[in-house]
Amino acid sequence: MQTSEKGVEFVQAHEGFVSRAYPDPVGVLTIGTGFTNSSAVFRAMWGHKLKPGDTITREQNLRILQAALDEEYEPPVEAAMPADALQHEFDAAVSATFNLGPRFMSWKAAKLWKSGNRAAAAEHWRNNYNKAGGRKLPGLVRRRKEEAHLFLTGEYTGIGEGTQRRASDRKPAEPDPVVKEAQEALKRFGFDPGDIDGWIGKNTKEAVLAYQKTHPHLTNDGIIGPATMAQLRRDAIAVKDSVQKGGGVTAVSTIGAFFSGLPWGWIAAGVAIVAVGYFAWRYRDVIQRRWNTLVGREVA
Repeated sequence: MQTSEKGVEFVQAHEGFVSRAYPDPVGVLTIGTGFTNSSAVFRAMWGHKLKPGDTITREQNLRILQAALDEEYEPPVEAAMPADALQHEFDAAVSATFNLGPRFMSWKAAKLWKSGNRAAAAEHWRNNYNKAGGRKLPGLVRRRKEEAHLFLTGEYTGIGEGTQRRASDRKPAEPDPVVKEAQEALKRFGFDPGDIDGWIGKNTKEAVLAYQKTHPHLTNDGIIGPATMAQLRRDAIAVKDSVQKGGGVTAVSTIGAFFSGLPWGWIAAGVAIVAVGYFAWRYRDVIQRRWNTLVGREVA
């Protein structure tokens, strides 16, 4: 069994297409239709390790996508699916495997599918596998729900998570959840998009453009695409990490040193310096964005 044309479109709609390498929400360098260095097929066809500044054409992207599906993501699904698997079930599983890796077919949802309990498989699938870097991401929550819906009903529907969102003069009938998520993040970071209404009007486009101009690896076009959404989510994760992990590491080390009779003040200071250094290195792009915002510097 191979991924159907609708199945390929479903994967592409969720992953989107970005011609220049960009970091995903947890910092993994990504290009094209969600390709990373973790894909053996991508590495072989790309010819070298993906690096910042690399670009890909749509023709290259399609060749790599088809090869990756054929060689890397379809075989694990075929090997673990039940004998009576349907095309739309296969397509949904390929989408999840493309996003989560072949290990998805060894997880509970796939095992329930294999056993014939499709309703339970869809229910578990719908409510799990939606975290990155230990954080639940709205985009992954939506993707799992849409994959589970496709798996259970055969309906290839969805909002097209990775589709570019462009400004329009007319407000949509229903708020776009991707745009709404972007608006909430922009407002949190000091770029006022106006009303949080799921519509890219004039104010939201200007806020998106202002945000993009602070990042060296984002295209300044006022469009909400996969790279811009990934960076907004990455900025949000960085804020949470700075509060939760930074303070937690220092507090735990201080208490441990205190009860061990060690010079806890110096140890706490040392741990804090190491933690700050690690955070600064890991989120150097986020820090650069913040610095550019503070000083009013625009990046080409």
